[in-house]
Amino acid sequence: MTGPGPWSRGRLDPPDRAPAAGETVRALARVGAVRVEQILSGHLAAPVDYLQDADEWVVVLAGRAALDVAGERVDLTAGDWVHLPAGTPHRLLETQPGTSWLTVTG
Repeated sequence: MTGPGPWSRGRLDPPDRAPAAGETVRALARVGAVRVEQILSGHLAAPVDYLQDADEWVVVLAGRAALDVAGERVDLTAGDWVHLPAGTPHRLLETQPGTSWLTVTG
């Protein structure tokens, strides 16, 4: 993130920068308690459980993934988003390597 004053700009990492396995998380902005991050997913070896203490809004920018949200399977492709209120149990079931996400948490 760069900018000549109090503002900033940048560029999202392309899906081909995803790791071979696991995920990379890149912070893009923070405004008060709100965080904006880009996540790039590689091969998922096993499901991953999450339980955030803040609301989270997630959109898939490229690729596809499947979540289990409080017991319901949610399949996502580019352009699909979910809002997860704080305390909502969710599990990342699978991702297509190279899946790019944008998350807003706060």
